[in-house]
Amino acid sequence: MPSDKLTQAQLDHILTTDAPFSAHYGFVVEAFDIGTARIRLPYDTRHTRPGGTISGPAMFALADFGMYVAVMGAIGPVALAVTTNMTIDFLRKPAERDLIADVSLIKLGKRLAVGRVEIRAEGEDDICAHVTGPYSIPPR
Repeated sequence: MPSDKLTQAQLDHILTTDAPFSAHYGFVVEAFDIGTARIRLPYDTRHTRPGGTISGPAMFALADFGMYVAVMGAIGPVALAVTTNMTIDFLRKPAERDLIADVSLIKLGKRLAVGRVEIRAEGEDDICAHVTGPYSIPPR
């Protein structure tokens, strides 16, 4: 569901023109609102690593992309909002299936947004990765 700050059409335009990397991963924006997002990373063997799990870089990209969408849902279509830092804790090995990232902003200021992301394998209750980090919001 779009927020009152960002329409689905605006998000689609940004993802096509300013964030084409999102197509590489196949991210699916399942929902977004003011400061929240739910993003799916469809299972693909290109994202796996030895040991039968999803790679850390794929999970990091999912979290970073989710934060991007949540920030824009809160402030509107500001394509130049960027990650300033991210910390990821890998808590358990995710199953080889779609990953779901639930994102929420815990602080939204004029120049900085701070959020958290919980990543789970589809159908599992336990979090496989917990991510926190700030996003820089450019001046208007």
